[in-house]
Amino acid sequence: MFDRIFPAFSVVVVWSVVGLLWGEGVRAVAQEVGLPAPRLLTLMPMGGEVGSEFEVAITGDYIDAEQQQLVFSNPKLSARAKTGADGKRVANQYIVTIAADAPTGLHEARMVTRLGVSASRAFVVGTHAEVLRKKPNTTMETALSLPVNSVCSASVTAKSVDYFRFEATKGQRFVIDCSASKIDSKLTPVVIVADAKGAELIANRTGGSVEFTAPADGAYFVKVHGLTFQGGAEHFYRLALLEAVAGQSVGEQPAVRTVSSVSWNGVTGLSKEAKSFHAASHDEKRPAPVSVSLPCRIEGRFFPAARVDTYEFEAKKGEVWWVEVASERLGYATDAFLVVQRRVQENAGDKWVDVVEMNDIPSPMKPSTNGYSYDGPPYDAGSADPHGKIEVKEDGLYRLQIRDLFGGTKANAKHVYTMVIRQAAPDYALVAWGLHMTLRNGDRNALSKPMALRAGATMAMEVVVVRKDGFSGEVELSVEGLPEGVSAEGLKIPAGKSRGMILLSAREDAKPGLSSAKFSGKATINGASVVRPCAVASMAWPVKDSTQEIPKPRLVADAPVSVTSAELAPVTLIPTEKKVLEVVQGEKLTVPLKVTWRSEFSGTSLKLKTMGDGFDSAKEIDVPLKAEQTDAVLDLAALKTVPGEYTIAFYGPGVVKYRDNPDAVKAAEEDQKKAQLEAASASETAKKLAAEMSQAPVDKKEAVAQAVREAAEKQKAAETAKLEAEKRMKAVSDKAAPKDTADIVVSEPIRLIVKAAEKK
Repeated sequence: MFDRIFPAFSVVVVWSVVGLLWGEGVRAVAQEVGLPAPRLLTLMPMGGEVGSEFEVAITGDYIDAEQQQLVFSNPKLSARAKTGADGKRVANQYIVTIAADAPTGLHEARMVTRLGVSASRAFVVGTHAEVLRKKPNTTMETALSLPVNSVCSASVTAKSVDYFRFEATKGQRFVIDCSASKIDSKLTPVVIVADAKGAELIANRTGGSVEFTAPADGAYFVKVHGLTFQGGAEHFYRLALLEAVAGQSVGEQPAVRTVSSVSWNGVTGLSKEAKSFHAASHDEKRPAPVSVSLPCRIEGRFFPAARVDTYEFEAKKGEVWWVEVASERLGYATDAFLVVQRRVQENAGDKWVDVVEMNDIPSPMKPSTNGYSYDGPPYDAGSADPHGKIEVKEDGLYRLQIRDLFGGTKANAKHVYTMVIRQAAPDYALVAWGLHMTLRNGDRNALSKPMALRAGATMAMEVVVVRKDGFSGEVELSVEGLPEGVSAEGLKIPAGKSRGMILLSAREDAKPGLSSAKFSGKATINGASVVRPCAVASMAWPVKDSTQEIPKPRLVADAPVSVTSAELAPVTLIPTEKKVLEVVQGEKLTVPLKVTWRSEFSGTSLKLKTMGDGFDSAKEIDVPLKAEQTDAVLDLAALKTVPGEYTIAFYGPGVVKYRDNPDAVKAAEEDQKKAQLEAASASETAKKLAAEMSQAPVDKKEAVAQAVREAAEKQKAAETAKLEAEKRMKAVSDKAAPKDTADIVVSEPIRLIVKAAEKK
């Protein structure tokens, strides 16, 4: 799949029955994909009220309990480790403080560990009172009382229903919203409002939100469970019980942004004379046409079910208008479709002739067509929103009809759309993510990849451009605000192409650091330099095999980059000389590479491809294992490379025998030796006192007996400590045992200049 989607940048890993084949004569059993990266998996609660302080418990992968810190994307949120009565920190628990002037909405929570910054988890700051469920509420009798205008954080138990109780008066209106996927949860919630006897009054089995008006005074219940009754810590939610007062709007709980939303930048591109229009009455499925003048902005709603909105406008021959709709990119489960028609006047009456249909914004990456549960690239910057142009061939009256292809049976008043009709406003949007690997049968993993670099490593960030209104120029990529010792090189997106690369490289001597970086692109449009930010995307959950679980990518609010020296890159490939290489067009270029090996690898060599515009078809280079230097030879005649400046890098898969935190084994070994000595000493003291007991004078027997009892207690405690030290030793030793781990090896970037050949 990945080869077909990204022929230039794929990293192929082919599984066989007996092992993982990396190249000719190379075989190893792969147990892991990707070097370990810290990942924050859950927080409880997942948010808090402005101006409050409360406890938060966390879980994650590779977040060593003694070497971790909880951080947020906004400095108005802070956390400190919770300590017990003995002054020691309580594992994986924090005291979070939200400043009174903290911005409401969604923020990112992350861990900083010995391996650097972790993948993030959504964290919500709001203004409503917060409730935390502290004991099971899986029956009506144990239902948790929920105050009006409050939010409760909880997670569902598998095969169970969570019950909440609230009081209402007749005619009182509520919005009951269960936020789950909006904040990274794996839960698909079912929300039911029941009467005092538990009988269902209203339910939502598709979206987690209901509007409810109390038919009488009394107690009511909210029941929450998973659509398939799955549960556990990763099936968390925030349940809001909000009163809907007449004349006041009830805002939705904040949500993470989809990758598709990156291409919507509002109504930019409209001229000053553009007017705004609103759809006609929302009480009809086919309201009367609305006359509009171009250019314009139109606000509408796909409500009620099967609604079709029609807009009419006059246009002149030769005009070209671009139409863009935003609905799915605003976070709604919609699939807008529109058709533009021209009126043709005939004797029998007016006839409307189709001019153009507009459907989805295509993905910049070609999706696959296989039969697995997940069909397509893990990241898709395309959208179900329409975007296209109207080329006017004849003067006359035109009409545009818009509908939701999913709306035939849906009646959700929240499903709104914004439509812009404008003259060409060429532009672009960028989104980046960590390069992923291909697994067996062409499937690909979808790991959440924080930008956490080991010293000596280079990480490849894949960058995709979404082009708008005919823009086809090249885009230069860059990064600012990196930690000391980390550099970035942008492999530009060529004109007319969709993909490029950004390479983040950490020096071998880089010190630990963390900073918030800014990714961006620069292009020339209509003679002017246009800079656009580059968003960063990640997986909400690490998916090792996308045939078993559908990946859930999303945009992250910021772009932290970290570097660690606690572990170094298993191998580092750098140019022998730090200089720009020069070569004449049509000749062969030799790139000397220095190779530093720090871990053992399976097989006999690494086989690396070349990334960079015009170099993706270069012959693989072979890097023998343990070789301290190798030469990469590029045949520019075969590649048909034209004169110009280029940046390239070499990359490919490798199976490293990874050892997780071997330093912990040394520390555990020292602790074990100490515990053994203390246990032996306590045992010897107990034996000595026991021997003295039989010969002690009568007047001292009680004192000696007391000493014997105390020695026995100390011996017991020492033996317990010894056993615990032995357990820790075994645990860290097992964890540090070499594991075959498949990862992407990337060289530092190489810059070169191809000169034009002399004319003969």
